[in-house]
Amino acid sequence: MILVIGGAGYIGSHMVLALQDAGHEVLVFDNLSRGFSDAVGSAPLVVGDLRNASHLDTLFATYRIRLVMHFAALAYVGESVTAPELYYQNNVVGALNLLVAMRRHGVDKLVFSSTCATYGEPDAVPISEAHPQRPINPYGRTKLMMEQALADYATAYGNQSISLRYFNAAGADALGRVGERHDPETHLIPLVLAEALRLQNGGNPADTALQVFGNDFDTADGSCVRDYIHVTDLCQAHLLAAQRLLSGQSQGAEFYNLANGAGFSVIEVIETCRQVTGQPIHFKMKPRRAGDPAVLIGDASRAHAVLGWKPAIGDMHDIIQSAWAWMQRMPT
Repeated sequence: MILVIGGAGYIGSHMVLALQDAGHEVLVFDNLSRGFSDAVGSAPLVVGDLRNASHLDTLFATYRIRLVMHFAALAYVGESVTAPELYYQNNVVGALNLLVAMRRHGVDKLVFSSTCATYGEPDAVPISEAHPQRPINPYGRTKLMMEQALADYATAYGNQSISLRYFNAAGADALGRVGERHDPETHLIPLVLAEALRLQNGGNPADTALQVFGNDFDTADGSCVRDYIHVTDLCQAHLLAAQRLLSGQSQGAEFYNLANGAGFSVIEVIETCRQVTGQPIHFKMKPRRAGDPAVLIGDASRAHAVLGWKPAIGDMHDIIQSAWAWMQRMPT
């Protein structure tokens, strides 16, 4: 059995389906603070909290678990700045509770959802794993702390882990079974598509609440450039990581970037959303936000070489098309 912590969330729910599609027995553990119980489908759901050690002890005592996938971190950069205690409690204390419970119950294999936010402001792009890790916000620092803890657990206790540093996850399941739902929503593509849906339902383009932060970056059109990777491709990387761990090929605490290696600007994303939806999407230009780098593009050649992983859906039109199909039939 594979345990998916945070399996009721965006990436976690897609991972549940990918594991089931690959023939694995799956168990979900989630506190449902930001996930949705209907997103886990047919997988059994245990409602509990990482910050409660007794919840974890009961979980591991009840089920025979071979490997854990951890997707349950809080992940809003702005919120981590204004509410750092929440982030350190959930992302660090909660994750450490998980490691303690795993040791106590003899489970030593973990796939950890990490982030490119551990790198901070890039010295150069594309960013490889050799880039210094200098996070500039509490969210990135909590993830880096856990990567370091995993390395220490590998040295001291022989734990095997693979940390996957995401760039920008996007898109939805091709069969429309799950998609991207956040409350509040902060990700660009679902925000733009929500505006398209408002227009499709008769809204006035001039009444848009969509905002773009900055048109004075050193990029072709002045807006930020980011590396987007389809959520299904992310899940395939997790499957390969799990296979590496279960087959005994991993060596302590490993880490890999997951990225497409290509960038799309905010304006390019909005224009592609116009093409996909056929809606005249407008936006309001706002000043740039502090700490927003002009360009973030990842180098995933290490994942290609070691895990045998390459993204299959690199075209922005295809990524947005999958998200739009989900958005139009999203549960209310």
